[in-house]
Amino acid sequence: MLLRKAFYYLSSDEATCLWEPSKERFESSNLVRFIKYINNKYSLNLSNYEELYNWSISTNTNDNGCEKFWSSLWDFCQIKAEIKGESILQNADDFINAQWFSQARLNFAENLLRKKNNETALYFRAENIFSRNISFQELQIQVSKLQQFLVEIGITANDRIALFVPNSIEAVVFLLAAASLGAICSFCSPDFGVQGVIDRFGQIEPILFIYTDKCVYNGKVIDSQDKVSEIIKNLPSLKNIICISYFNEKISLNMQRNIQNYSLHVYPEIIELYKEKELIFKQLPFNHPLYIMYSSGTTGIPKCIVHGAGGTLLQHLKEHILHCDFKANEKIFYYSTCGWMMWQWLVSALASECSLLLYDGSPFSPDSQVLLKYIDEEKAQFFGTSAKYIDSLKKSHCQPNTIYEFKTLKTIGSTGSPLQAESFDYVYESIKKDICLSSLSGGTDIISCFVLGNPIGKVYRGEIQTRGLGMKVEVFNENGESVVQQKGEMVCSFPFPSQPIYFWNDPEKIKYKASYFERFKNIWHHGDWIEITQHNGIIIYGRSDATLNPGGVRIGTAEIYRQVEQFEEVLECIAVDQNWKNDNRIILFLRLRESVTLTEKLITDIKSALRKNCSPRHVPAKIIAIPDIPKTKSGKIVEIAVRNTIHNIEIKNKESMANPECLAFFKNIIELNMD
Repeated sequence: MLLRKAFYYLSSDEATCLWEPSKERFESSNLVRFIKYINNKYSLNLSNYEELYNWSISTNTNDNGCEKFWSSLWDFCQIKAEIKGESILQNADDFINAQWFSQARLNFAENLLRKKNNETALYFRAENIFSRNISFQELQIQVSKLQQFLVEIGITANDRIALFVPNSIEAVVFLLAAASLGAICSFCSPDFGVQGVIDRFGQIEPILFIYTDKCVYNGKVIDSQDKVSEIIKNLPSLKNIICISYFNEKISLNMQRNIQNYSLHVYPEIIELYKEKELIFKQLPFNHPLYIMYSSGTTGIPKCIVHGAGGTLLQHLKEHILHCDFKANEKIFYYSTCGWMMWQWLVSALASECSLLLYDGSPFSPDSQVLLKYIDEEKAQFFGTSAKYIDSLKKSHCQPNTIYEFKTLKTIGSTGSPLQAESFDYVYESIKKDICLSSLSGGTDIISCFVLGNPIGKVYRGEIQTRGLGMKVEVFNENGESVVQQKGEMVCSFPFPSQPIYFWNDPEKIKYKASYFERFKNIWHHGDWIEITQHNGIIIYGRSDATLNPGGVRIGTAEIYRQVEQFEEVLECIAVDQNWKNDNRIILFLRLRESVTLTEKLITDIKSALRKNCSPRHVPAKIIAIPDIPKTKSGKIVEIAVRNTIHNIEIKNKESMANPECLAFFKNIIELNMD
């Protein structure tokens, strides 16, 4: 018999517990049901979450709980497959080449299209401009018609489809139709600049490009067609283009002229052209590629991270059903664009027979409560957002619980950056007292989470609740030793199903190895600076590398450099994060040509270029001229040394630098203490 209190790690410390589940919620949770299932299946006596977690990562030959966990999860979640097979994990001692479920044959889309009734599947709102919904049955019909069209134009397994679209119903339909055939989808959202899109899609050689002619942001309708014209000129592999008209308008004559060399199709016409047929679900290997995601581009153009269908599905089902307690017929919302992996995470909730709330636009238009109003009116069970959004509500002194009831809301998910302890307080004081506040962290690299929520555990102020089941997450100190209650590097020391299957155009896995396995041999090094607490919770202190992170959005410095260094006045530049008012802001330092001074016009021009060609998030808060930039002896600029200097942190590796004396230029800069 499971004892509710036995699930808690009892400690003598004074850390503040902000929430714990009621007896009813505890006993009705999917996690408790899963523990009983595991105990019965393997004649175990697991009595709490920590025991389940430890069993799920055990790799000794006598028990091998890790393989049993992932196999049992498959069965518990009732994954649809032609065959599962007997093999669970091969090459377990070779992290990068480990193979999960090598005999399995399944289809990702089939698992997301389980429901076929007339209940609403997808809710959509574009700020307060318009809204519409479609049922599960209509979703099946649209996927069927689009699938027929894709077959007719020759789309087959492994073909790349590039989507330049907002978070919309059509984005979901295209993903499901493509996945049903085994095609590979890659997304960029309309807020990306032209060069940012080309840097990504240009590497994967798509044969089909899908775009939306308009999108909505901050009360304005934004036309994307000029961007699209420039993008397609730089994608010579394209054979077909599909336009999704946001307001069901005709394609402009100018746009038609710009893409007259391609086969152009309009989405509503495709839907009208075909009749509903039974869907084909091509049965494919577990590691058949599903998504191509992109790194932040810190050291060059973004790396193309390829994720498999089976690993993505299994990991998302685990996180949704066990860690977030999703149940059939619930409504799930995560504020995201299609360019962020949380969108893919959201869409996978269809596999749990949930309905999705989709939203395009600013989270503050027409006011800061637009998202809260949405989830309250639609009676959502899960609300996902960024830490920055919660912090913004707090700073604006918004009191949602005086306006909305949130009767059905069970969980708030927060990711993108560490959630401040004061924001934990705000959620429980001003949004809802009886809520599981699940701070999440993982990322594009694994299309999922390393650390996240536990619906049957306590929420402690300022802490992420737990490490993910089946994920052997540890903290390594500088000597590569596993530590607890100490800050260190987040690592994962055993393979997991949702690790990338490979990087695109990286046949020898050179880039793959360099990204995650250079620091520690055969150990995944994630690059977060974290601590495991005495509650077995997690505190994340930020990135341990040079990736920029304004507002919780990871940005690679190389993307900024590529734009800024096109200016004749600029010889070179360096961008770093500055901790500022419970967030991060980008500081851009310029080394200018001799006799050139930093003018307001140059600052404005640089910001405009970054906004246009990258995104508004790439625009620095401060641009400052300096006489020199520190480099290693091999000529690489040293962002971390500059960042540490402006934060008055001692530099320990000056001997590796060619010109350490120039660090003095970055000390005591007056502008860095100003808004």
